[in-house]
Amino acid sequence: MLTDNKNRPGVWRRAAGALFAMLLFGYTCTAGGCKSPQSDDVPMLAPADGGLVLPSARTYAVQAESIPVGVRFMADGYCVPAADARPEKKRPVKAALLFDITDQEILFTQDCFTKIYPASTTKLLTALTFYRIIEEEGRSLSEQVTIREDNGGITIYGAKLCGFMKGDVVSLEGLLNGLLVYSGNDAAVAIAEYLCGSEADFVKRMNEIAWEIGATHTHFVNPHGLHNSEHYTTAYDMYLIFRECLQQEGFLDIAGKSAAVIDYYGVDGRAKQMELESTNQFLIGKSEVPDGVTVHGGKTGSTTPAGDCLMLFSSCGGREYISAVFGASSRDVLYKQMGELLSLEPSAAD
Repeated sequence: MLTDNKNRPGVWRRAAGALFAMLLFGYTCTAGGCKSPQSDDVPMLAPADGGLVLPSARTYAVQAESIPVGVRFMADGYCVPAADARPEKKRPVKAALLFDITDQEILFTQDCFTKIYPASTTKLLTALTFYRIIEEEGRSLSEQVTIREDNGGITIYGAKLCGFMKGDVVSLEGLLNGLLVYSGNDAAVAIAEYLCGSEADFVKRMNEIAWEIGATHTHFVNPHGLHNSEHYTTAYDMYLIFRECLQQEGFLDIAGKSAAVIDYYGVDGRAKQMELESTNQFLIGKSEVPDGVTVHGGKTGSTTPAGDCLMLFSSCGGREYISAVFGASSRDVLYKQMGELLSLEPSAAD
């Protein structure tokens, strides 16, 4: 194991994250200088957890006269809507956004700083944590994982499961496919237990990473997103998490699949195979993508308290976009609303 911090990117990343968090809470920088976030001209976000009040979106970036009203940008191309931004027409969902990440423009935002339940979009942070640990510890995607319990010990009716049984042996890469393509909750548990020894320790690392990348309104208690009242986030935090996922080598190759074939071994040592279809209706052709738009991948989620949720990475007219819809009342509403958001991408709207 490496002990030289100069050779451990995770150490420096966590240090940078801690510095970012201190700056986030300490000062709001404007073109005229820095002001305390207690200043009257700095709106505060509504508490995401019932008690903690965080500085508004203005904290994230230096303001400049050239930036249009209602739009703020973080360093390195992050988009930040004004805390009081409101859409002209509110959509029948809990939160939504559409960001042009090529030209750094905010095309739509609705309640993106409001507390929401993420359902299985949680698995984006699970995947990001997976990639971080693999990088920091020099692990291989070919490492073999022995499943500890049938279905990861999950007994909740209706929970999405790959169906791994105790004693099955599957690669980390296979588990990652089960996580992102099929949204297998048992795959999430197996990843957490293998990489950190327990779900609890893995989730602790998830929350640390969320903090490091500025997703300070996020608090997760499991790696899969099955409902818990203490498991919450915001649409904007999920944008930050998804954006970071897109920078991980190989992420989109998996998150953009219409189906995945997983080879593994049963407890009896016999080779087995399962084919899992994507939960993303755009990727499997069950929902129509607007003309000119290409959907490259994303993550779905659905529980009764969270509603139906979807995050997408797409492109249109040479530009790239991140879009999100959270809290739709049904799958049909989800894909209708997401389709309308995608239609706002300029070349699609022309």
